[in-house]
Order: sequence, then C-alpha cells, then structure tokens
Amino acid sequence: MAVLQISVFLESQPGHLKRVLAAFMAAGISVRGYSVSDTGDYGIARFILDKPTEALEVLRTQGWAAAQAEVICIRLPDRPGELAHVMGVIAEAEINVLYSYSLISTIIAIHVDHIPSAEAALKHQPVDLVSQEEISSTSARV
Repeated sequence: MAVLQISVFLESQPGHLKRVLAAFMAAGISVRGYSVSDTGDYGIARFILDKPTEALEVLRTQGWAAAQAEVICIRLPDRPGELAHVMGVIAEAEINVLYSYSLISTIIAIHVDHIPSAEAALKHQPVDLVSQEEISSTSARV
C-alpha cells in the first residue's frame, strides 16, 4: 500500500520551485502534499502527487534531477497524541523514521527503512493506511 513520492533536487534560487509546480500544472498533475528542505546551495522538494509516474517523466523530460521513493501515508484522527502514538508504534517495532511531513488535512507521509514492517506494525492500530489509488483519486478524502 506504499505511495510514490517524487523528490526534485533544486538550486536554492528564487523561482525554481515555481517552475516545478508550473510543470506539474501544465501536465494536469495535482499536488496532494509536499515538503521542501534547504541544504545550503541546493534543496530537496518532495511531493505526493495524484500522478507520480507522469510527474517523474515531466521532470526528467525538462532536465530536472528527480527520483522516486516509496512512503507510507496514514490518515490520523484529529485528536491530541495521535502522531505521538504512531511514531511510538514505529519506534517500538525498531523501525527508523528517515523523515516525515504532513499532507493535506491530517494525512502524513513517512519514509522508513522498511515499509512492509511499518505497515505490519500499524495494521491493527486505529489509523488508516492510504493507498496510491486514494491519493490519485480526484475525490480523495484529504
């Protein structure tokens, strides 16, 4: 049930992120969530998109350095402590969280070092694992 995340490596210059987003818009690709981090002269923009395969092709066609990775997406109830609970379950399963960010609403993407184990650890928890199909749906409950 992993979801594809697209990462783009960008120079930390005004307008670079806008050009990536414009390329997605021109291709009819919707951003469901994103994270941008700066490493000095360069940054990494990570995206959860409705059409990740098409997005990767658009980026590569335009010469952007881009890659894909699998993440798990979880819909959390909007209650205090829910994120702490999920992170606790993952930690107790001895799975390392490499990074995490939230999507639209309370869906979060978590890149872990072993997705099947994290999915198994969370299977019986009061959270919903979100599929790529649900992310791609125009009527996604996000």
